[in-house]
Amino acid sequence: AGPGSSYTVGTMSERFDCHYCRDPLHGKKYVQKEGRHCCVKCFEKFCANTCTECKKPIGADSKELHFKNRYWHDNCFRCFKCYTSLVNEPFMLRENNKVWCSTCTAAEDAPRCKGCFKPIIAGDQNVEYKKMVWHKDCFTCSQCRQVIGSGSFFPKGDEFYCVSCHEHKFAKTCAKCKNPITSGGLTYQEKPWHSECFICSNCKKPLGGKRFTAVEDDFYCVECYKECVAKKCAGCKNPITAGFGRGTSVVNYEDESWHDYCFKCTKCARGLANKRFVCHNGKIYCADCPQRL
Repeated sequence: AGPGSSYTVGTMSERFDCHYCRDPLHGKKYVQKEGRHCCVKCFEKFCANTCTECKKPIGADSKELHFKNRYWHDNCFRCFKCYTSLVNEPFMLRENNKVWCSTCTAAEDAPRCKGCFKPIIAGDQNVEYKKMVWHKDCFTCSQCRQVIGSGSFFPKGDEFYCVSCHEHKFAKTCAKCKNPITSGGLTYQEKPWHSECFICSNCKKPLGGKRFTAVEDDFYCVECYKECVAKKCAGCKNPITAGFGRGTSVVNYEDESWHDYCFKCTKCARGLANKRFVCHNGKIYCADCPQRL
């Protein structure tokens, strides 16, 4: 803004009358504007510019500033926000003809922190997420209220959780170790497990994606089940592993077991599964063979 005077103020030494009220001006203070002489009172009434801020006339004795056809008393030319005088200072003319200093302009135009709603100005550390922004220290966990800052977090609707709170509040709990499952994992019989917890009870190898057998609350890989758990066939002496290919049917007699295809007559080798048989001296025979011994 610059000085806005377009008139001359002085004391009349000649004989002139006021252009408006016709009072003599000789020896009185007068104002000359656009070739007309007038008294100070008439100047303020008919000629003075109106201050954009206070809406009062800018009298002949006042310092006047102007910018883009707008006029201010020098005392009225202050920042709308912080009231700092803007005479000889950088300023911005904003809405409603209000002038702002550069500092307040920057703060007003800066993005607002979603946490404290104060402006985030240049140099402030901040966190941005989906067009929202926080001061770094205002970005806190919705559960424990600790500062997340630039650390890892989990969004849930309009809330944000640190890793620890998210684990305890939302993560599934492993059926074995009872700790949260934060990533990966698997499901067996509608229960969640850590991959490292779903292992063979004997050799401790992971069973995820592999064939296994469940025995009560224990799990066994194919090899360990055959070696450690499965019954041995009284005929071929190999493990009876139901569910692992051939030999899913089992014949039990007294304290021994057979694959169904191994349960056959000792003499004629006829299969005896689901048929009448005779046990003689610890061996199995079909109903006819003992008579031919």
